[in-house]
Amino acid sequence: MIKWIQNLFSSAKTEENIDYMKKYLIVGLGNIGAEYVNTRHNIGFKVLDFLAKKESLSFETVKLGALAEYKFKGRTFFLLKPNTYMNLSGKAVKYWMDKENIPLENILVITDDLNLSFGTIRIKPKGSDGGHNGLKNINLVLNTQNYTRFRFGISDQFKKGQQVDYVLGDWDEEEKAKLPERLEMSSEIIKSFGTAGLENTMTSFNGK
Repeated sequence: MIKWIQNLFSSAKTEENIDYMKKYLIVGLGNIGAEYVNTRHNIGFKVLDFLAKKESLSFETVKLGALAEYKFKGRTFFLLKPNTYMNLSGKAVKYWMDKENIPLENILVITDDLNLSFGTIRIKPKGSDGGHNGLKNINLVLNTQNYTRFRFGISDQFKKGQQVDYVLGDWDEEEKAKLPERLEMSSEIIKSFGTAGLENTMTSFNGK
């Protein structure tokens, strides 16, 4: 009888661990407000909005952000758009990571990157903030740099002293024409991260 009970608890614990590993937190970085919707800095929001529209998902206003739940191939993806503004993104990431009991290795943060040409994809398992205030705050709050980030290139085609205006500016016409294809690929990256794993996702999409 004792052994049967032990096996029962062991089985329940195993199932709990499996569920734990099948949950993913996908964080798109950006700033709230109509004036920021189409800016380069908001590509994280834009990627999640694209996936949500494609899969007929709705975002719900929740604590520290807007959240949509996406189920795909036995995995649950929590799509989070923090409403804390970019510089305090870590607060929302930490809250939802803890609330949904999501392991660090199942977190993917989507952000813009000035050091990559427009639309270039770079997925990395860890790294510095690279001067990005959103990543800087996440690193600070989580007290680690060891989480996966998906960098979306926005290029650095601005004149000296105009970085802020460029990052917070709208996409130009050529970029707008190319965005749909890049957003489609980005949505596939999210699904691949949860189903194929980080290494396979990096191999399949980095540099594309």
